[in-house]
Amino acid sequence: MKVFGIKTCDTCRKARKWLDENGKPYQWQDLREQPVDAQRLQRWLDELGPEQLINRRSTSWRQLDEATRTRVMNPATATAVIEQHPTLIKRPVFETGDRVMVGFSEAVRQSL
Repeated sequence: MKVFGIKTCDTCRKARKWLDENGKPYQWQDLREQPVDAQRLQRWLDELGPEQLINRRSTSWRQLDEATRTRVMNPATATAVIEQHPTLIKRPVFETGDRVMVGFSEAVRQSL
């Protein structure tokens, strides 16, 4: 399993602690230090859609102008915007085999 997030994110810290405590092996990737490539972003967008992948409550979202917000919510143009603003991604993102999940809700924990 691969886990993507930001080391200073409280939800990511909780998720990593839970994974460690439950003996779930994973690889960690900090989105600020090592951004994901366009191909992976596109796969996430194809599977989840921008509504699930984009954190519209984040400071990053609030700082965007309306035209950029429109572009990031369009699956055809979202990848380029997310590459410039990786903190727009809702965190953490879990890749498990062929599945992609985002957030750390009870449903995600059950799936892990």
